[in-house]
Amino acid sequence: MKTVQISLNSIDKVKSFVNAITQFEYDFDLISGRYVIDAKSIMGIFSLDLSKPIDLAIHAEDEMDKIMDVLAPYLV
Repeated sequence: MKTVQISLNSIDKVKSFVNAITQFEYDFDLISGRYVIDAKSIMGIFSLDLSKPIDLAIHAEDEMDKIMDVLAPYLV
């Protein structure tokens, strides 16, 4: 598992982020304070405070390079 910080400060960014990570079969969790949300859930993401960076926990063993390339536009 790896944790990175991402920024999803617009509706378009949220949509493209969810579309980008749904191509992977791994689990992704967004962590904001005491809340842990499935990162593939658009409704869940909008329940978070998107004005500041959010921690993204990536539960993957392989393909990490490919995942990080896809996440590059969202990394803080």
